[in-house]
Amino acid sequence: MKVAYIFSSANSQKILSTMIIPQILEDRHGVDVAGMFFFMDNTFFLLDGTEMGKLMQELHDKTGLLLMACDQCALERGIAESLIPGAHIGCFPHLYAALRGVGGVDQVITL
Repeated sequence: MKVAYIFSSANSQKILSTMIIPQILEDRHGVDVAGMFFFMDNTFFLLDGTEMGKLMQELHDKTGLLLMACDQCALERGIAESLIPGAHIGCFPHLYAALRGVGGVDQVITL
């Protein structure tokens, strides 16, 4: 099964850092993750030079999964030019096109 995650809640950091990222890096997540999309303050997870940014880059380097920040959210926070090398910015049409490009997904999960 192939999934994509949308991170919009304030609890996303704990979910990512203690569950999802370690599981994927240790090949025990149970599904293929095609991509992750980040809203609001969760766009800071993709900020270059941060601990979470390093983890997200490691995840991208290992798996090649799509990492995308909401374009408006990144621009409002002044970080659109400071994201990790593996990250992109965009809106839902960009996300849909990118996920189609990786063969589509079976389920989208919002956390």
